[in-house]
Amino acid sequence: MKLDFLGGAGEVGRSAVLVDDALLLDYGAKPTEPPGWPLDCDPEAVVVSHGHLDHAGGVPALLSGTDRPPVHWTPPTHEFAALLARDTLKLHGNTPRCPFAEPDVHRLGEASVEHGYGEPFEAAGYEVTLYDAGHIPGSAHVLVDDGDTRLLYTGDFHTDDQRLVPASTARPEADVVICESTYSDVSHDPRARVEERFAEAVRETVVRGGTVVVPAFAIGRTQEVLMVCDAHGLDPYVDGMGVEVLDTLVRHPDYVRDHDALRGARKNARTVTGRDGQRKRIAAENTVVVTTSGMLNGGPAMTYVPEVAGSPANLVAFSGYQVAGTPGRELLETGSADIDGRRLRVAARRDSFDFSAHADREGLFSFLSSYGDATVLVNHGDRCGAFADELRADGYDASAPDLGATVEV
Repeated sequence: MKLDFLGGAGEVGRSAVLVDDALLLDYGAKPTEPPGWPLDCDPEAVVVSHGHLDHAGGVPALLSGTDRPPVHWTPPTHEFAALLARDTLKLHGNTPRCPFAEPDVHRLGEASVEHGYGEPFEAAGYEVTLYDAGHIPGSAHVLVDDGDTRLLYTGDFHTDDQRLVPASTARPEADVVICESTYSDVSHDPRARVEERFAEAVRETVVRGGTVVVPAFAIGRTQEVLMVCDAHGLDPYVDGMGVEVLDTLVRHPDYVRDHDALRGARKNARTVTGRDGQRKRIAAENTVVVTTSGMLNGGPAMTYVPEVAGSPANLVAFSGYQVAGTPGRELLETGSADIDGRRLRVAARRDSFDFSAHADREGLFSFLSSYGDATVLVNHGDRCGAFADELRADGYDASAPDLGATVEV
């Protein structure tokens, strides 16, 4: 089995692995400015692990030719990928920053083949099975079997329960594992402690006359934070693409952990329409608003953050990983960033709350303990090489392929 690492190698973003020049696993975007895309390829079929921009954002670009590959995924991943594609067109359409056009987005429906968890299917001559990865609704580990070699592509996964989705528990037999490593040097605090710290920070800020802006990924994180708010008696506003995702998930009860709790969070959150200066009024309300984008590279956050930037009474509460090179990462680390085309210095307090949907160091080792005899290829992280070294020191046959590398397994 030949593996070409077309993206996501030694980095977070634009995940893409091509198997034997035929089966493509993910085809994402890197949320930098300008966006980054995987190396070119022409697959016979595509399997998408989950509906986040860094794994699914480039899929429409594969559908512009005459020989359009089928795209295999779970039902929520299909819906999320279409939503992301429309948003990318809105932000970057008809520019060199976007590798696809509106007709390609429409073709997603024609190319789509949906599957549930644990249901083997054929793709490009391989038997493929999806397993719940515990990352976001519809996320999947992808098992690829050619009759001789069993390859497990983990995608993004979590080994602890979240409010939105349960932990990954499937450990199918595999000879080769391509494993994400986003938090390979981090130990997550217990989720209950993170929630308490978040709820306390929100309450204190509002009581003291401040406003809390929570930049959140539209898919998964927005809904998780809204469920946390509901559970802790906080009444948030919700703005951006996360509203549409929330309504999508209400229609997919089989892919969430507690559908009743999700519906309760939906009722508790006040939806922002963005009309008639509503966002500026909310920013002055002494409240909490959960809004896209999670890394401050677009969305309604471009209005809220400048509005609250001037006062240390306010709080920008990051809820997720900030990729290097994004405005969110820069603002969190330096207190200033390029926001909506201008350099913004932020006097508002900044804090980060680890509502991660990824396995941490202990979770990664726990997962990989089921694959002690497998070849482990580390990707999707800022320190892939270092983590591979640590795995080798622990007895694993592990390495971290470079971008563009070909690996025979």
